Amino acid sequence: MQPTDIRDPGHFHRVVDCQWACPAHTDVPEYIRLIAQGKFTEAYLVNRESNVFPGILGRVCDRPCEPACRRSRVEAEPVAICRLKRVAADHRDDVRPYLPSVPAQKNGKRIACIGAGPASLTVANDLMPLGYEVTIFEKWGTPGGLMRTNIPAFRLPEGVLDEEIGYILDMGVDLRLGSPVTSMERLLAGGEFDAVFVGSGAPKGKDLDLPGRRGPKEVQDHIHIGIDWLESVAFEHVKSIGQRVLIIGVGNTAMDCCRTSLRLGASEVKVMARKPRGFFKASDWELEDAEEENVEIIVNHAPKAFVVEAGRLAGMLFDRMEYDLDADGRILAERVLGEEMIPCDDVILAIGQENAFPWIEDGLGIEFDKWHVPKVDPVTFQSSLPQVFFGGDAAFGPKNIIWAVEHGHQAAISLHKYCQGLPVADRPPPMVTLSSRKMGLHEWSYKNDYNPLERRTMPHVALKERFKKVDIEVELGFTAEQVEIEVQRCMNCDIQTVFDARLCIECDACIDICPMDCLTMTTNAPEEELRSKLKAPALNLDQPLFVSSPLQHTGRVMVKDEDVCVHCSLCAERCPTAAWDMQKSKIQIPYASDEIPPSCLTHKTRKTA
Repeated sequence: MQPTDIRDPGHFHRVVDCQWACPAHTDVPEYIRLIAQGKFTEAYLVNRESNVFPGILGRVCDRPCEPACRRSRVEAEPVAICRLKRVAADHRDDVRPYLPSVPAQKNGKRIACIGAGPASLTVANDLMPLGYEVTIFEKWGTPGGLMRTNIPAFRLPEGVLDEEIGYILDMGVDLRLGSPVTSMERLLAGGEFDAVFVGSGAPKGKDLDLPGRRGPKEVQDHIHIGIDWLESVAFEHVKSIGQRVLIIGVGNTAMDCCRTSLRLGASEVKVMARKPRGFFKASDWELEDAEEENVEIIVNHAPKAFVVEAGRLAGMLFDRMEYDLDADGRILAERVLGEEMIPCDDVILAIGQENAFPWIEDGLGIEFDKWHVPKVDPVTFQSSLPQVFFGGDAAFGPKNIIWAVEHGHQAAISLHKYCQGLPVADRPPPMVTLSSRKMGLHEWSYKNDYNPLERRTMPHVALKERFKKVDIEVELGFTAEQVEIEVQRCMNCDIQTVFDARLCIECDACIDICPMDCLTMTTNAPEEELRSKLKAPALNLDQPLFVSSPLQHTGRVMVKDEDVCVHCSLCAERCPTAAWDMQKSKIQIPYASDEIPPSCLTHKTRKTA
């Protein structure tokens, strides 16, 4: 194999598994170290550089970082990364003095954003400091999009939403509430804007057209589309529900629907799943919270019909299913064992949602595929009509908030380039910097002792208290003292083991002391052969190996399986020649502010926050 080029930003980016897994590439180890030092404000600002909603996502993020956490390779539980993000948000000081400022003199370009959800707000966050005038059109009377209308207040309090959205709007965004865009053609023809960003989400809930669905009004009034129903609860248009409620679906929206039903007075709530639990889309912690509140989850029941008796909804009829699964849990065969009618007063359908663009006319040049999803460049987010860009759920269908934030960052780069007459596809490259973390011969500027501590459990409001009001936040968050243990579980994966082949005397000391057997000194070979020579089996073939240049005495190479290394520093501690060093890798992700014209560099921008 060729020697690994550690100047390639992608190599060390992939080694920091949590940051690699985060769609927004948040520098997780750095903000955890700052929390460990009690620097909550600094930790919040590091987080906010990539994730503009640390307080919001510290509560409701889907946490793609945690399954990737290297801690789970030596213990069962990853670091509570999402919880720690909330700690920084809860305990920070006033961050307004450190947020990007907006230049008094604008650059003459105007951007229209459709929908005041996380993608549009991120676009505004990135472009306002560059002198753009950003107008956000929002159909509701308050901003936030699905963050506000579809996530219940007992998980995401209104005050947290208002504060972090306010940081962006207070830059001077022209927010037009109660102003749905009903015609893209008229918006473009008005000539008010130089470019348009569509961040309207996926606002259409899927229906279930089974027998009985189109019954009389008395029946229709008790069958609800999940996201529409949550929206009505959020705006206090709905304040009650029947005693017996069935939720159809097993995603996170279903979990929000069942827990909200309990708070509106339901006494018996059942979540109905067509398949076994291994096929559920809901996050494990969402399922646990629902079951803690005595929601019953019934598997292997496929909905067959709405049962209407005497003109009223009486229940739902299900096929009872049985499945044959293979060793990997995949369904090989399914059988219907019989029917079962489960009585209920209300049914909530939470089986998915999709894009809807009835306000974008044909013939404008904006192309859609056969599912009416816009054809959008996956890198630039530009549509087939050059001045129109899409992001968030509106671009590629439902994902999650942190994906919408990343889409907003990327779209902001594209919008900026488009408005400045620059090639949209010419993206600013990521960069990496490495700096030693050694202070003395055996002193490191970070804590590298392994501490076998268990993941700390999030405290909750007592069960009997949480149903008194619909907006009582269930999770209490950690105190500053409670995080002292959890931050020690972070393995500092951004502190890399960096090897200098010129200094190696091939004494094998590093190999002897490595607790994971991730180091191998051997003759070079093609990758497949080299992997077969490793001391520990290379189980993850997706993560590249580190391969050194030839060693000076024997011509062999040092090979490190980056997937196995736990960054314990023992190799660097043991090495008598300092051929191994522990170095902080900082991945510099480009944003729209990295394209600032030289004339604007006097303005305080996001990079200074």
